[in-house]
Amino acid sequence: MTSRLDGPLKVTGQAKYGADNNFPGMAYGYVLVSTIAHGEIQGIDVTAVRSAPGVIDVYSPFDPPVLRTPNTQFGETWVPLQDKEITYYGQPIGLVVAETYEQARDAAMTVEVTYHERPALTSLEDGLATAEDAPPGFDGSPQTFDILAPGVSSIEEALRASPVMVEATYSTATQNHAAMEPHSAVAVWDSGGLTVYSGNQGAHLQAAELAQALDTDPSSVRSVNPFVGGAFGGKARTSAAAFLAAAAARTLDRPVKVVLSREQVFTATAGRAATVQKVALGAAADGSLVAIRHDAWSSTPMDRSFVEPAAHSTREYYATQNLAISQKMVPLHLPPVTFMRAPGEATGSFALESAMDELAVALNMDPIELRMKNDSTAPVGKDLSWSGKHLDECFRIGAERFGWADRTPHGRADGDWLVGLGTASAMFPALRFPASVRITLRDDDTAEVATSGADPGTGLLTVLSLVGAESLDIPQDRITPRLGDSALPPGGMSGGSTGTASAGSAIMLAASQVIDDLVALASSPGAPFEGRDVAYADGRVQADGQTMTFGELLRAVNRPSVDAIGSSAPGEEMTKHSFSSFGAQFCEVRVHRLTREARVSRMLSVFDAGRIINAKTARSQIIGGMIWGVSAALHEGLEVEENGRFANADLAGYLLPVNADISDVDVHFVEHPDTLHNSVGARGVGEIGMVGMAAAVANAIYNATGTRVRHIPIMIEDLLD
Repeated sequence: MTSRLDGPLKVTGQAKYGADNNFPGMAYGYVLVSTIAHGEIQGIDVTAVRSAPGVIDVYSPFDPPVLRTPNTQFGETWVPLQDKEITYYGQPIGLVVAETYEQARDAAMTVEVTYHERPALTSLEDGLATAEDAPPGFDGSPQTFDILAPGVSSIEEALRASPVMVEATYSTATQNHAAMEPHSAVAVWDSGGLTVYSGNQGAHLQAAELAQALDTDPSSVRSVNPFVGGAFGGKARTSAAAFLAAAAARTLDRPVKVVLSREQVFTATAGRAATVQKVALGAAADGSLVAIRHDAWSSTPMDRSFVEPAAHSTREYYATQNLAISQKMVPLHLPPVTFMRAPGEATGSFALESAMDELAVALNMDPIELRMKNDSTAPVGKDLSWSGKHLDECFRIGAERFGWADRTPHGRADGDWLVGLGTASAMFPALRFPASVRITLRDDDTAEVATSGADPGTGLLTVLSLVGAESLDIPQDRITPRLGDSALPPGGMSGGSTGTASAGSAIMLAASQVIDDLVALASSPGAPFEGRDVAYADGRVQADGQTMTFGELLRAVNRPSVDAIGSSAPGEEMTKHSFSSFGAQFCEVRVHRLTREARVSRMLSVFDAGRIINAKTARSQIIGGMIWGVSAALHEGLEVEENGRFANADLAGYLLPVNADISDVDVHFVEHPDTLHNSVGARGVGEIGMVGMAAAVANAIYNATGTRVRHIPIMIEDLLD
């Protein structure tokens, strides 16, 4: 196992994140946010602000920075301060720029804002009656559909005809990404254009959005983010901090830094939608699924810019002849929602996998046996079979390692603790994004592997070095990986668990090309191997028993380097197979018989995710996801007051697990390289780790106590009966 290359820099504080960049003459911006959820700004009195110590300028919808709405391949991105409409509490409505951060913050407190307030809809439950159909998914497919067996007129008919049927409503709370690094940006304009230092998930995407927003030449905008302190989907789009810093820096002709406060991160960015989900399962007496219906309602902001697709992955889990999926959205006067680790899969799996546990109880059947009996060979209604699926092996190995055979239908007692075991299936689509990587061979026998892709803690920097070394047939310590800079070849967005498959495939293509170019150079006129058949192996060119390192060759022909760019994107493989990673989640929960406190005492995840490039970083990703699943199940949820204010928008009230909440965590990989998906054979592991874990926790609590809780987070009061 290879240690994370950026680890020493991070743990010693040497890694420079966006807000760590400082420049002479830099000014500081503090963002103002709204204190109503719906209405219009009538006025902003900045008289006191302008006379406050150190204040340089103030921006508002009445005196806005010049910004346009960018529209990239991911759609339009909202930019702040362009109108007076308020659609959620905590919406950015102004920027105070001063000589110091403290001066800007203190001056911002003196701003007086008046509103014309309108009624606000802030409750998902209250909005269910006026829910709207969700638009098509990102691939253009409908989010509401049914697939019925011949002769079956409706999903309700199939459910009624099922010998055994369970039906229940589940719900999940609003969440925030709560990344350690707050959203921030440092913007610097010079004769070459704009450079923005800001943590994000795709330097090229941010540079493109900023160029459009500022109406400037894309080639003059550079985005730099070699280190990202967590993202999880929340830094996929350009933040208000980056738009405002860039616009203010251009107007003031000096560097500007804008950092959101921790409380502002909870509203001035975007989080995960709350959901309500109804699941009905119909089965034969032997457990064979006859029908599945999954209806989901997800909150969405008033601009309807994103819908949490909670029901969409149900199609891929289990074999059935009758399936009905519906996805609706409920526009609310709440902060935006967006991609968040396993978007749709995390929320949807809680409902589906809880329902499967309820069906197992109704059938008096082992939950693993039920899942394996209905194991799918392809998504329901699709002819494209899985490129590779070893979920049965995951459950077999997991059950043995976890001691599943000792589980009883009603848990067991251990002193004052009631102990239960739960399980759940996990799936996450195996995806690739277009990506380009440049490999440069240097005359000192080292190589650079460079792409603009981001590493928000996923281990991509280390993967670049590992796959680069393997592809070039040289030791890893001779590879210098580079990423997080839009000046490098476009590496796509760090999202969808795509980084290794996307960049890795491009690395292999770049390596093949640069080796071909090196061989051609070696046999060219005047070169050491002129006119001979040259081969490459172990970092050396060779012919007729003579060998040279590539560095020696480059020095011999007076070349400092040779480079090539490899570009990869999804191709015809998508027409031949369906692709996904799979896993089995296991959880042991202890519930105190008197206090009803629930503690997760053991966890195990077994995953089929193709080839694992680096076991250490992959295991780290899975553990992070598992812990997030526990957090969703027992800790995490934003409390929305009637006026739209988040009551716990800070790291004191927004509960997250700490070391004392997490005990024994185990991860095992079932390695079956998936070269049908990509030439590296790897599938993503960044998001699947949390899929199903919340359901496994809830299922374990039921096993321990006999109390079925159908919402998360699960609180002590839910278990008091």
